[in-house]
Amino acid sequence: MSDQAKEVQRVLDAIDAVAAGEPPAERARRLDEALKAARERVRQERRKAMQEMKDGGMTLREIGKELSISFGRVRQILAEEEGGQE
Repeated sequence: MSDQAKEVQRVLDAIDAVAAGEPPAERARRLDEALKAARERVRQERRKAMQEMKDGGMTLREIGKELSISFGRVRQILAEEEGGQE
């Protein structure tokens, strides 16, 4: 198993542990909170990585091509404020 696959498995194991043994309603609430936090963290890290690509000299079109997303989407993501919503 690759290091990346091991890391993904650790995240999945942590998700399983978040609400283990909780009643269904509480488990759903806790998992919703975890999902919101993870989603925001992923957005921040994605934006930082794309900014690094731009700072490294790539154009927005090159970034889009590399990531298989549109130029407009790249521009939108890079325009997001840290901690902001899409």
